[in-house]
Amino acid sequence: MLNISRLQKTYRSAGEQCILQDVNLELVPGDYVAIIGESGSGKSTLLNLIAGLDLPDAGTVTLAGQELTGLDDDARTRLRRRDMGFVFQAFLLLPHLTVLDNAALSLKLNGVQHNAAQQRAHAVLTAVGLAAMIHRFPGTLSGGESQRVAVARALAHEPRLVLADEPTGNLDAASAGMVLALLREQIKVRRSMGILVTHSTAAAATADRVYRLAGGELRPS
Repeated sequence: MLNISRLQKTYRSAGEQCILQDVNLELVPGDYVAIIGESGSGKSTLLNLIAGLDLPDAGTVTLAGQELTGLDDDARTRLRRRDMGFVFQAFLLLPHLTVLDNAALSLKLNGVQHNAAQQRAHAVLTAVGLAAMIHRFPGTLSGGESQRVAVARALAHEPRLVLADEPTGNLDAASAGMVLALLREQIKVRRSMGILVTHSTAAAATADRVYRLAGGELRPS
């Protein structure tokens, strides 16, 4: 379970500015939600707090019984590596690695041996329709194919929580639809929890529930 309780964040570097105030959200395995909001509304700040990349001024983020706000940097890094998967607008694939090796990267970072990591990466690439491309390099892929590799990489180590930050921002409509459908399907099949952050109401509509972040508050949309 993911529990976000009374989260607050204020930035003081350029005058005191409250970015988030009393943000609450709860997810259970299989949940897939979207958060929409204008640029500067705090969506990226919220993702950083959920991922433990930043700490709130008040409130807690608890994933599978571990309160991130109570862990030190190393412990948060280990939890993030083990229990979270990330999909970004930029694909962030390593150009010198094959599709298979890119998808296996999260597994290897978690200490999975080479052969087992390759087998598991192959299985998830098959699930996203890329079994025929495992030996290709990122430079030979389309945008939609690259993002499907990124989805496979995020899911290969079977994270409890998947955070997707504008994952279709660089894709055409057809590729975006395919990636969003695959992301939703794989989160459901694997009983992960998913949070999609997007400007797009069409993308948000693929989630189970939609929330809007505005004025520092997160409310059902």
